Amino acid sequence: MEFNEIIETRRSIRKFKDKNVEMDLIEKIILNGIWAPSAGNIQSWDVIIVQENENKSKISKAAYMRDFISKSQFILVVCANMERSAEVYGERGRELYCIQDASAATQNMLLTAHNLGLGACWVGSFNEDAVCDILNIPKSVRPVALIIIGYPDEKPYPPTRRSIDEVIHIEKY
Repeated sequence: MEFNEIIETRRSIRKFKDKNVEMDLIEKIILNGIWAPSAGNIQSWDVIIVQENENKSKISKAAYMRDFISKSQFILVVCANMERSAEVYGERGRELYCIQDASAATQNMLLTAHNLGLGACWVGSFNEDAVCDILNIPKSVRPVALIIIGYPDEKPYPPTRRSIDEVIHIEKY
């Protein structure tokens, strides 16, 4: 697939086949996350791989009962490592750069999953404290995205997008 096609055909997938995703594909997805740009190349993010049904069910509840989460093959919990970024950038690293780094890595992982023939969905709405408790995440690390992964069992239509004229501002807003 050409790069534009990968970007333009990626969709949020919430329905998955009952088919195992190989761990080597998950590793490829995470590896491409590592290649995302990051402030000072610090890569101030970490990922927790979740595949046990009990943990997927708990995370589904923490994400306000979204059943598709527990039915996925894997959940990648992308976390901002606040202290790793703060060591170099202080408060701005802790509050912003680590979130940006985790977000860039998340986008790379979503595009990679799609390119590998997998379905994925970025879930950002969840009870952060509950996810931290479930996965024993330390206070210096913040979960910012759940990437739900499996083989797709749906093909959603493309959502509408704003036109380029609606998003461009020259010199001033």
